[in-house]
Amino acid sequence: MKTPKSSYKWQLASLFWVAYFLNQGDRQIFNVVIPLIKADLGLSDVQIGWVVSAFTLVYGVLVPVAGFAGDLVSRKKIVFLSLLIFSVGTLLTGFAGGIVMLIVFRSITTGGGEAFYYPAATSLLAQFHPKTRATALSLHQTSLYAGIIASGFIAGYIGERYGWRAAFFTFGGVGILWALVVWMKVHDTPMPEPETKAARHGFAETVRAVFSRRTVWFLSLAFGCMQIVSVGYLTWIPTYLYEKFGLSLAQAGLHSTLYHFVFAFLGVMLGARISDRLSARRKTIRMEIEIAGLLLGAPFIYWIAVAGDKLWCYVAMGAFGIFRGMYDSNLFAALYDVIEPRYRASSMGVMLSFAFVIGAIAPVLLGYIKTAAGLDLGIMLLSVFYALGAALVLIGMKFFFPRDFYQEQPNQKI
Repeated sequence: MKTPKSSYKWQLASLFWVAYFLNQGDRQIFNVVIPLIKADLGLSDVQIGWVVSAFTLVYGVLVPVAGFAGDLVSRKKIVFLSLLIFSVGTLLTGFAGGIVMLIVFRSITTGGGEAFYYPAATSLLAQFHPKTRATALSLHQTSLYAGIIASGFIAGYIGERYGWRAAFFTFGGVGILWALVVWMKVHDTPMPEPETKAARHGFAETVRAVFSRRTVWFLSLAFGCMQIVSVGYLTWIPTYLYEKFGLSLAQAGLHSTLYHFVFAFLGVMLGARISDRLSARRKTIRMEIEIAGLLLGAPFIYWIAVAGDKLWCYVAMGAFGIFRGMYDSNLFAALYDVIEPRYRASSMGVMLSFAFVIGAIAPVLLGYIKTAAGLDLGIMLLSVFYALGAALVLIGMKFFFPRDFYQEQPNQKI
């Protein structure tokens, strides 16, 4: 007996909420138990940095491939295999005995599996929620914040009591079981034929269409700067709190993400509200909000590094989160202002890939800086990349946006 469509669409949203929770949770648990992994396997900060950098690089390279695959292959199968592969990779990471196996299981298997989840899952959600699309996708996005925050605390708690390997066994095992639930509950729904035809652009054609607009160059470079900060921050901030303020791993895992992402959510809502209200009469508002988010966020990243008290450090994390959220709220909306509709889905994949490949330098770079001069300096330098990102968006807006702006007509067909 089939589930009625009206109830199935929310069942689908619930299934994917848990899947994305695990997707993001698996990504963060490694960062929380870094001190335990280093001590057990005898790895340096630089070697740990290479593991995370390799993960980010693999993820970035495969994101556009995942986007195109979601247009052409069964999305149910992609979501299932993605969830299964990154969960198996997480489970096997618990058996790693050195850096080579960490890179194979963590960086390649887990990173590669995670890359394929988002495009296919959000495409299916959007198809089943034509009138409730914003609600469904926003609900799905909350699992990103919940996954990162909760997994930080859970992984730290498990790691301190049962060892770092147990954290990977736990998350990996739950993910494998949930993959089976997804396989049994999700319907194998084909993409509507008109959308399929519209989506089948070649990779080279998409790249030409996207990067023929100079504004996109600067938006992508700015997003790359933002990813350097985001990846570097999420990788090393639990260790920073653990070492500087003497927190337990569970406390460090929780506090390193809680304030930042709770306030980032508020920043997303604020930035989206402002841009939606003003975009009709101010074409540049989305890029202006991006500039404000990056420029105003930079001092608080610096403050995190110099705070001598953990409470002030938490305040700085929250303030950084607000402005990060404001930037995030217009990340793709600003891109879509200069990209015609038929290239938007693929252009998002290209931009994500570009940014993650750039962001991959952050973990190993901070590993070198931590070894040479301390993690305080590394986090301090991240603020420079936020300021640089703001300058890049400003250049794109002032010199190229007026020419590149795409005036979309109401009810325009793709």
